[in-house]
Amino acid sequence: MENLEFQFKKKYGQNFIKEASIVENIVKVADIKEHTLLIEIGPGSGTLTKELAKTGNNVLCYEIDSSLEDILDKNLLGYSNVKILFDDFLKRDLKEDIASYSYEQIYVVANLPYYITTPIIMKLIESKISIDKIVIMVQKEVGDRLCAKANTKDYGSLTVFLNYYFDIKKEFVVSKNSFVPKPNVDSVVVSLTRKSEEQMPKVEDLDYFFNLIKCAFHFKRKNLKNNFKELDLSLLEEGLKNISKDLTYRAEQLTLEDFAYLSNWVTVHKK
Repeated sequence: MENLEFQFKKKYGQNFIKEASIVENIVKVADIKEHTLLIEIGPGSGTLTKELAKTGNNVLCYEIDSSLEDILDKNLLGYSNVKILFDDFLKRDLKEDIASYSYEQIYVVANLPYYITTPIIMKLIESKISIDKIVIMVQKEVGDRLCAKANTKDYGSLTVFLNYYFDIKKEFVVSKNSFVPKPNVDSVVVSLTRKSEEQMPKVEDLDYFFNLIKCAFHFKRKNLKNNFKELDLSLLEEGLKNISKDLTYRAEQLTLEDFAYLSNWVTVHKK
């Protein structure tokens, strides 16, 4: 990997894994089943892609840097189950891209570029595709946010969004020395396993629920009264009283279940 003849582009956040053991551990964590469609965002030189392809499942990759085409063709020679779309993942229609595939479940396994980690995760959620598992390597700070608990500084809207759909687990830390070029910070591999419908909090109106969460965290240091100004403030105040809270609380003091209760309270009582 150190001898890779390639001009790394800082604008794409390119940091390629150079240790095979890390790639093997990522695939081990993913625990990939048969008949799984694997999606990788940012394959880079194809190190992880090759290991995913060895499972025998179809692998669909998105790579924004078309100058990597020759390197990927060379490194993935002989793997007919890999398709690489040289395009910006954030601009793609994911439903359309996977329409021709036959599969029983979808896994996303990737070393995500630091600079667009959150937009990529949000696109995966907002695509309305039932993704069964996500195993991603992200900047350690982002991993802390994904795994954060209520009443901690890292807890935010992204944490709540993802916890609605997934059980989230921090798997292992990856040193910055394991990449070429070396980034400034360590990384962490995080797994997100989709919850069953029974495990998800019952929500009457998902659009309102997610908008409520977004508004609650809009100004992180302000209380709910300030952040809920444009919403059904009186109903929300009543709902908060029912769970022994009030409008002086901040968003990070509310659990996923609290948000679900508030959303349902307003949805039912504003009719």
